[in-house]
Amino acid sequence: MTRLQARFDALAAEGRKALVPFLTAGDPSLEATVPVLHALVAAGADVLEIGVPFSDPMADGPVIQRSSERALARGAGMAWVLGQVRAFRERDAETPVVLMGYLNPIEIRGAEAFARDAAAAGVDGMLLVDLPPEEATAIRAIFDSHGLALVPLVAPTTSDARLPAIGAGARGYVYYVSVAGVTGTRAADAGAIASHLERVRAACPVPVVVGFGIRDAATTAAVARHADGVVVGSALVQAMHGAADPGDAAGRAAAFLAPLRAALDGAPAALG
Repeated sequence: MTRLQARFDALAAEGRKALVPFLTAGDPSLEATVPVLHALVAAGADVLEIGVPFSDPMADGPVIQRSSERALARGAGMAWVLGQVRAFRERDAETPVVLMGYLNPIEIRGAEAFARDAAAAGVDGMLLVDLPPEEATAIRAIFDSHGLALVPLVAPTTSDARLPAIGAGARGYVYYVSVAGVTGTRAADAGAIASHLERVRAACPVPVVVGFGIRDAATTAAVARHADGVVVGSALVQAMHGAADPGDAAGRAAAFLAPLRAALDGAPAALG
C-alpha cells in the first residue's frame, strides 16, 4: 500500500478530511524549505504538495509566480528539490509528498530517470499541470513502475466525455481545480463545487481534493463539506513571504495552517 492510499484510507476511517498545503520549494528561502515542511505536518497537514519552481508557471497566479522566480534565482532546480525531499524523509517516513509542476523539467531529465530519482528521494506522486490526459499514458506507465502516482487535474470545464478516461488513469487522488483561471485570484464557490463534484466522484474511484481559491478557515470548512480534502497554496505562500529566517518561516506556516486544521475537523462528512 502506498503512503497516499494509507493516508486517505486512515482519514476516511476516522471521518476526517485531508489538509494539503502547497509551498514553493526554495521560498521564502532555501534553508526554510525542510523546516517549513515539518512545521506544516506538526500543524495538521495530511499530504504535502511541493511546487517545483519553473520559469513559465502558466497555471499560477502572481503570488506563486513570484515565489517561483525567487526560488529559481536562489538555485532551486529539480535536483535540489529532490534533495529537500530526501532531507525531509530523514525525520518523516509517513507523510505523503506530492510534487506539483510542469512537463518540461521531466522531459529534460527523461521520465524514467525522473521517476527513479523521485521515488528514491521519497516522493509519492506528481501533478503535471500541462500534461493532457490524452497524452499521459506513457508517463503514467513509467511512474507506475516506480510506485509514483500521476495525479490528474479536473476543472469545472472538463466535459463528461473526458471524465471516465481521467478517472481510469487516476492515481493517488484527483485534484479538482475549483475555479477557471490561475491560482490565488478568485475565492472558491462551495455551492458550485458541490454540483461539479457529483459527476467527478461518479467517474473517479480515488479521493477528490479541491484546490484554487482556498484562502482561510471559512472557505476550507465550506469546501470540505463536498470533498475529501482541500489544498491551500497562494495564501500560505503569501503568509510566509519575507520571513526573516527558517524559524520565522516555519512559525508563520504553522500559525497559518492551524486554524484551517481546526475548521476542517469541524466540517461534516463529504456528500455523494
